[in-house]
Amino acid sequence: MTPRNALQALPAAAGDVLESLYEHRLLSTRQIHQMHTPTSGLRWTRTILAGLRRHELVNLVRVADGDGSVYFLTTRGAQVVELVTKRTPARRKLITPEHAAGALRAHTLAVNETGIAFMQAAREREDHEFGALAWEHEVAHPIGKREWLIADALLTYQQYAPKGELLFRYRLLELDRASQPVEKLVKKLASYARLHNYAPAAQKTPAWRTRYEVFPDVICVLAGDTKHALDRRMQTVFALCRENRQLQQTPEVGIAICLLSDLIAQGPFAAIWRRPGHQQPLGWLDTPPQEPRV
Repeated sequence: MTPRNALQALPAAAGDVLESLYEHRLLSTRQIHQMHTPTSGLRWTRTILAGLRRHELVNLVRVADGDGSVYFLTTRGAQVVELVTKRTPARRKLITPEHAAGALRAHTLAVNETGIAFMQAAREREDHEFGALAWEHEVAHPIGKREWLIADALLTYQQYAPKGELLFRYRLLELDRASQPVEKLVKKLASYARLHNYAPAAQKTPAWRTRYEVFPDVICVLAGDTKHALDRRMQTVFALCRENRQLQQTPEVGIAICLLSDLIAQGPFAAIWRRPGHQQPLGWLDTPPQEPRV
């Protein structure tokens, strides 16, 4: 059976699952269920995935730390996506079983968990759109002649205003699993100030304007440790951000930080986001109040 015929023999949702795996690399059974079959039982999700495995379009690894089965595309599965959606071949190497079970698995799944939280929030609101392909992993931006800043993901949230105009809410994501020194995380956040200011020699406007009308805020999501440890890490990030000259000189770079556990439990519109220099937690689209000058 050809790859195209194999896909046609499966439920309609199977094609959407394949495309999500193509874009997001690794997804757990639960994540696939939340994204593509939320109104059906988990058994139906497993039936779809079993069919994709039977036709050798996806593979899986089983892990013992709570994620259960984690799925990724085979070469055959990627070819189906590129054939059906008329995409150019993937710019990244396909995930191997070793990578799927390795150290980067938790980070990739956490990035996807963040996207799913925004996806579920959009479903609950009229005139909001954020689908299964609304976040893109590892988005590179130039910050120097041969230097690049690679965000963990770019989220593109669409919202219709009362008069009908479509608003694009871009957010650049940094997913921190407490696996690196906090100073390194703050250095990465400070690099967004360089992104805001960098313009190539032959260009009068900053390079980011070729992609965005407005400079995106940066959202930093913390995971990988206890709530107490992550709260303490957040406070350290705030303190170092307040001392960072690049960020202080570029107030146009908005940074908001939350815990992944809060984002999953309450959603992005809840008052879970904290910003350097502001005490009050806010929703992700809320504007911080003006701080009184001393």
